Amino acid sequence: MSCVFCNVVAGDLSAEVVYEDDDFMAFLDHRPVQKGHILMVPKQHFSTLLDLPSDLHQLFMANAQRLAAAVVDGLDAQGSFVAINNVVSQSVPHLHLHVVPRSKGDGLKGFFWPRHKYADGEQKEYADRLRAVLA
Repeated sequence: MSCVFCNVVAGDLSAEVVYEDDDFMAFLDHRPVQKGHILMVPKQHFSTLLDLPSDLHQLFMANAQRLAAAVVDGLDAQGSFVAINNVVSQSVPHLHLHVVPRSKGDGLKGFFWPRHKYADGEQKEYADRLRAVLA
């Protein structure tokens, strides 16, 4: 079975990567809930959070915290929504953490959020802003 996130990690599928270390990669979701919506994945394939080895837990959470700060600092968001789906509502069966920039009045209510599209060149602009604060 081919995994879309494994293909991104391998460089076989393009993505706007905003952060990378030895174990994790973070890139912009191509169908964002809000512009600047980040997905962080382990480079090694693990299906769910339950499969992530304990030696990666601390780095996983440290990266989550860093990305949550980046959407505030780099995108002028007031806060963030950070979430992981395990099996149910998990559209790609590869562990991934969502970091969504949030601001009061952004129109998101509950968990039924419309997806948005980037205009031409806009995804790179958002990625550049996030990369700048994550560098």
